[in-house]
Amino acid sequence: MSAPVTTLDETAAQLVRDHLAVVGYQVSEVLPRVPSSVTRDDLSSAGFLALVLAARSYDASTGVPFARYAALRVRGAILDELRSMDWASRGARARAREMGSTVDRLTVSLGRTPTREEVAAAMGADAATVDQARADLERRVLSLDVPGSPVAEVLPDAAPTPEEVALTRERLVWMRAAVDELPERLQVVVEGLFFDDRAPADLAEELGVTPSRISQLRTEALALLRDGINTGLDPDLVPEPTRPDGVAERRRQRYFAAVADRAVRAGTVRAPA
Repeated sequence: MSAPVTTLDETAAQLVRDHLAVVGYQVSEVLPRVPSSVTRDDLSSAGFLALVLAARSYDASTGVPFARYAALRVRGAILDELRSMDWASRGARARAREMGSTVDRLTVSLGRTPTREEVAAAMGADAATVDQARADLERRVLSLDVPGSPVAEVLPDAAPTPEEVALTRERLVWMRAAVDELPERLQVVVEGLFFDDRAPADLAEELGVTPSRISQLRTEALALLRDGINTGLDPDLVPEPTRPDGVAERRRQRYFAAVADRAVRAGTVRAPA
């Protein structure tokens, strides 16, 4: 499928032609996490239109590279397209959220993934209700707004383009740098849960904390990782600090600088603008 460029001036049209791979990359990243009823063409159409609109409105004087600007616009359009397909009723969404919260709570308390019977008992429901809630949860496309585990940031395309390969390599370099620069306790939690597949209860015993504290450290670490990676790749996604001069924010800024320095020293990425 080709992008419609006939209504653009030549500069904008060239931007579209040069960055068609951005659409393919974003679609390939999202497609494995949506229901099979969603086709590549559905998402590509929304992405190509967003690319055209991005080229038309791009202002080079901002200093933001067009590839980065277009990626944000394309991904936003794909998510909007998925939201428009979201069929789930309010009740189904509520059940899905309840089941997700119950599974998370039981995983922390049991130190393992709970069975469907254990989830049903905790919810005060039968197994059939749990099965339906699980199906609803899997089909909820709005969950794409929640950042995924950075460990899963790989392209599923069997034949990626050179630009897609470069973008993926850069993302992985920043992810590894962000993990390596985490404070020691947060790094233990992230590597234990996501790299070594350890149970939360094991990490709690090692660190001398409760399983619920492991859950809190996990949340804290993933938020810091996300912002550390986005500082280099998508700065517009990093939230403005509530207390710019506070001690916590100064620590965050030191972490961001350390992540950037490590990523650049890895020799495969450029310094962030």
